[in-house]
Order: sequence, then C-alpha cells, then structure tokens
Amino acid sequence: MGIPHVLAVPYPAQGHVIPMMELLQRFVKQGFKVTCVNTDFNHDRIMKSLNEKDSHVAGTIQMTAIPDGLGPSEDRNDFVKSLKGIFEVMPGKLEELIEMINEKEDNKITCLVADENMGWAFKVADKFGIKKVAFWPASMALLASMFNVPKLIEDKIINSNDGTVRKHQMISLSADMPAISTENMVWACFPDLETQKSVFNVILKTNEFVKLADFIICNSAYELEPAAFTLFPNLLSIGPLIATNQLGKQVGHFWPEDSTCLTWLNQQPVSSVIYVAFGSFTVFDPVQFHELALGLEQTNMPFLWVVRPDMTDAMNEAYPKGFIDRIGSRGRMVGWAPQEKVLRHPSVACFLTHCGWNSTIEGVSNGMPFLCWPYFADQFLNKSYICDVWKVGMGFDKDECGIIRQGEIKNKVEHLLCDKQYKARALDLKDKVVNSVHEQGCSNKNLSSVIDWMK
Repeated sequence: MGIPHVLAVPYPAQGHVIPMMELLQRFVKQGFKVTCVNTDFNHDRIMKSLNEKDSHVAGTIQMTAIPDGLGPSEDRNDFVKSLKGIFEVMPGKLEELIEMINEKEDNKITCLVADENMGWAFKVADKFGIKKVAFWPASMALLASMFNVPKLIEDKIINSNDGTVRKHQMISLSADMPAISTENMVWACFPDLETQKSVFNVILKTNEFVKLADFIICNSAYELEPAAFTLFPNLLSIGPLIATNQLGKQVGHFWPEDSTCLTWLNQQPVSSVIYVAFGSFTVFDPVQFHELALGLEQTNMPFLWVVRPDMTDAMNEAYPKGFIDRIGSRGRMVGWAPQEKVLRHPSVACFLTHCGWNSTIEGVSNGMPFLCWPYFADQFLNKSYICDVWKVGMGFDKDECGIIRQGEIKNKVEHLLCDKQYKARALDLKDKVVNSVHEQGCSNKNLSSVIDWMK
C-alpha cells in the first residue's frame, strides 16, 4: 500500500482557498502526498503572491490548475458567469486531471477533499471509486441554514425555483443559535434576481451532491457553535485550523502581503492600534469610504488599514482632502496585510472587520475584541455570533441614508476599548478555542480520526 494521495479542490475564492491550504499542510505533516487544484486564474495569483520564504510551503503541496470556463479578462466576481463555468466546465477538466495523474504516477489518487460548495467533484470522485471528504470552511450555522432550505420551501417561506422570500421573518434552527433574517440568507444578499437564482440553485444541487461524501468536516469548533453541532452530530468540527498554525506559514493569498506594516506595528504602544480589514470582496461607495477615513482620524488612535486597490472607485482620489497629511505616521494603509501576524501583534487593540469567517476565527484565536461591519453573505450571521452569542464585539448603526458616519465610528471604538469586559470575554473564548485544537481537544481528535480513515 503506497502513501495516501489527496487531491484537493477549493472553491475559487480567497476565503475558501486559505483554510483549504491550512488543512492540506496538516495532511503533508502526516506524510500524505497532496495535490491542490485551483482555477488557472487563481493559481497564477497564488504563485505570484508567494515570496521566496513561502515557496517551500507550497512546494510540499503539488500546486496545479484547471480552467474555470471564463476568458482571461472576464469578471470572476460575476457570480452567474462564474458558477456556470464551475458547474459546466470544471467537472470534465477535473476528470481529465485525475486520469492524467493516475496514469503518470505510482501514487494514484486515493482521496478527494473538496470544498462543500464544489459538491459536483464528489460525483467525479465516485467514478474513480476514491474516498470523499467534504470540507466546509465557514461556520457550522451557515451550513445548517443551507441544509434547512428544503424545509423553508416546504413551509412556503421561500419560492422553490429561485429562493425569493415569500414571508419576511427571522429563522432560528435552535434556541441557542443566532437567528437569521430571511433578507440575509446567503443568496438573498445579491442585488439582482439572476445572481440570487444562480446561487440558490447551486445550494440545492450541492445539498444533493454532498450526500456522496464519506465525511463532512468543518473549520469551526464545538466550543464556538455547540448548538449547531448538536443539530448535526455527523458533521465534524476540526477547527479553527488557524489556531494550530501558530508557527506555520499561511499560504494561498491572492495578493502579495505587505509585511512592512509589522515594522510599523513594532513602533506602536501595546494595545493601541485599531486594525481595519474588510476581506477580499467588500467595496465602498466614495461617501462611505470618506466617513470611514474621517472616523479613524477622529479616534486619535494609531490605525492599520488594509485598502485593496479595488476597494472603491478612483482610488487615487479616494481619501478625504488633506487626510494623508493630517494622519502622518499615525495611520498606515497597505494593499494586503499578513493578517494572522497582525492579529497576534501585542500593539493591536481591536479588529474592525467585515466578519468573514476566516477573519472571525483569526480574531477569536488571538483574543481580539471586534467592531463588526458585515458586507454580504454569511457575514451578518457571523456578526450575530460575535455580538449576541459570544459577546466579544459591537456593531455599527447606520444613519437614515444607510451610511455609518464618522462620529458613530469614533464612539464605538471608544466604547469597545473602555469596557474591559469585551477583552476579558475575548481572552476567555480564545482559551476555549485554542484548547479545542490541542492534543486532547475535540477538533484535534475529530481530524485525527478522519486522517486515520484516509490512511
């Protein structure tokens, strides 16, 4: 019997690739051969963003690519086009890749690990008779809400053909889980009906495909979401993967990280810096971008702000007049940051975030109090966990125009940092979560049992 050979298929988005790469580094440590299949487009971005020091990490994982069905200049943020390519083009290409690897190598593919959103891959794996593991990189509560879609259709809360809402209400799967508004269902967050319908139909298809998987493993911890894991006892918590990677190197970024901000952080007092980052998708209209900049300026605190080149229109004129001169060296703007290292840094006092799941668990794993500014998809649900369940953060209130104003930003920062209970609860939650991935922890035991089965 040769060594196990895992073929991994992440969903082609930044928040899905990074946790998959974390998981694959665990398999490498167990002596597995690992091949990771990204789309051509993302593969190029990942390889370009790796510096010399990181390339050995990716080197232990065989990085390869297949087409996503879109042309080089087509917009990957267009979900309708993107999902069409993923479902129509990628299955055939994955099949060809498996055949090629199995012909060429002594170590044939023994197990497919695919993002749950790439459920079609389990059908491909079925043809080859290989083991199948579904990896869910987000919160267990979100997955539970997707599994609940047939019930919502049956109860006539949503339409069966496109997921449009028939009854506006809060949905709660269990008394101890955050309730979700029907307006904030994952597919309902998109502004146009065509995209909503595409995403909704993918959820329905994926719910069926995932039944083919031998295991479903989740990048969450029982300690973070006991009620959700109790509802689905056959789904295994193996996270947060980030919490076990204190000495490892995170790979899979789409943009090069600007590590010079760590030198700047070294010059700031302990617990003095507001870290501001909105992930890979959030975009701001110019008015909101200005208010955020002025709000950070008004706090009179040092801040590190991740401003992607595509975050708002006309980036060269994005900042308020005179803003850059007024803040001087007190504020630092970077295109992309080594977030894990930033959140571990003693100078950072709080995390102003879009509440993506990776950011949420990175913050939790480092005992950070949060300021929550969700943008779309599961981020509203994650905000409910942060503010209402774990009570380690606060949200912002919008004005009548739907804008979060500079005064509101300044006030919430002051409130969060003056009330020491937030930090105390955050440190308590950190201990629980870090313990879950230690040797005797629930997440570590679950992952070990899946690895033993794969062997």
